Amino acid sequence: MENLLQPGQPVPDFTLPASGGENITLSSLRGSKVVIYFYPKNMTPACTQEACDFRDRSGEFRQLGAVVLGISGDPVKSHDRFREKQQLPFPLLSDEDHEVCRLFGVWQLKKLYGREYEGIVRSTFLIDEEGRLVKEWRGVRVKGHADQVVEAVRALR
Repeated sequence: MENLLQPGQPVPDFTLPASGGENITLSSLRGSKVVIYFYPKNMTPACTQEACDFRDRSGEFRQLGAVVLGISGDPVKSHDRFREKQQLPFPLLSDEDHEVCRLFGVWQLKKLYGREYEGIVRSTFLIDEEGRLVKEWRGVRVKGHADQVVEAVRALR
């Protein structure tokens, strides 16, 4: 699977429905750093841990001028429940047709217990104020990941 985006390149614009009933367009966030993390599914243990880790560091992201967005293929209603249950202070975007996941190269063939299926490979992308990709983390391990992202955002100052 080739990565469609390379660091230094502008990230193509997209609009997705978000928790809370709004639509979020990437270009409307110009002027802020943007952290987009892609995750497989709401309410699962690793995805819940990752969301809570980003939640727990959200004050630091805000102080550093960064907006955090979570994206999965779950419907908006599921995002609303997940966000409320975990008290997430950032929007979760719904990519049910996986168009944005494909754009970022995170919708891939995966294997579990010998079974092949398509799904989201846990990945995070840091975009600068001009809308260019600065850094990417693919095949993320949750433990300590939010800390790495905060450090990368801090390094952009």
